[in-house]
Amino acid sequence: MFAREQTLTENMEFTDERIECCKTKKKYKNLFAAFLPVLLVLFLLTSCGSVDVKNEDGKITVYTSFYTMYDFALKIGGDKVNVVNMIPPGMEPHDWEPSPKDIAGLSEADLFIYSGAGMEGWVGKVLESIKNDNLIAVETSKEITLESADHAHGSHDGDTGHKTGHSHVHEHDPHVWLNPMNAKLQMKAIKDALIRVDAENSRYYEENYEYYAGKLDELDKKYREAAASFSRKEIVVSHAAYGYLCSAYGLKQVALEGIAGSSEPDAARMAEITKYVRDNDIRVIFYDGISSSKVAEAIARETGAKTEILSPLEGIGARDLEEGKDYFAIMEQNLKVLTDALK
Repeated sequence: MFAREQTLTENMEFTDERIECCKTKKKYKNLFAAFLPVLLVLFLLTSCGSVDVKNEDGKITVYTSFYTMYDFALKIGGDKVNVVNMIPPGMEPHDWEPSPKDIAGLSEADLFIYSGAGMEGWVGKVLESIKNDNLIAVETSKEITLESADHAHGSHDGDTGHKTGHSHVHEHDPHVWLNPMNAKLQMKAIKDALIRVDAENSRYYEENYEYYAGKLDELDKKYREAAASFSRKEIVVSHAAYGYLCSAYGLKQVALEGIAGSSEPDAARMAEITKYVRDNDIRVIFYDGISSSKVAEAIARETGAKTEILSPLEGIGARDLEEGKDYFAIMEQNLKVLTDALK
């Protein structure tokens, strides 16, 4: 009898423990159910709103396709980013293609910034080859109204090839950044991309963008005021890279070569431009500062004109980089040589 009572008591105690255990489990189950929506929101914010890609130094890695994109990325990204420019200083971007080493480096990046509009003919093929689903690629000219390559204000349509021997025909003029208002749109695209990758520093990127957007407005105002005082509107250039600059400020480019500017004009075109320079009292022949200047210099000798660099900002030399020249400094220099030639 005593043994049976003891067993019943033990069973009752065990049952009480099970009841208490079930109550506890139910309590935690209810708590989990209550907090589940919060947990889901936090997960979505951290996984979708911002991609956690920072390196050990706390910065994100940004690759850029050529100098102007590199400069813009540095301006907006500041000390929150490590920026790698894929094209070496002084290299003509229209002629350049990435090596396997370049592609390997790009595949490890967090963000890739390029201009688009046909400027970087290699981009599509390279991005398809990269096996990195986390790499974000941004085409900064996507929201810009493009000009067709043959809308070059009197330019010569001579893009039949370039130094590497590949076909290089442009449907659009890719040099959109030479209009400061287009550069503003490109900086905004870069700012938005950086915030997408690194939302934690969104305010920092926004403030940098606002600062440089203001500087671009000031630059545009300077160009408009200067262009209003020009006594002539035609510029003779080595290649047709200045369509957006001309459209923005009422100028007309007469080009020796087409968009890429890496072939040489034939004898008929040389004679045509030489006559145009003489007939219109053109005082300056502009070349880009990266490609060879020998054609511009030959016409200058024939006509008594002089040569000057009008940079399309496709790339700059190592010395200019060392001296700290940037988009604004070079655009200011462009304005000075234009003013001297056209006043």
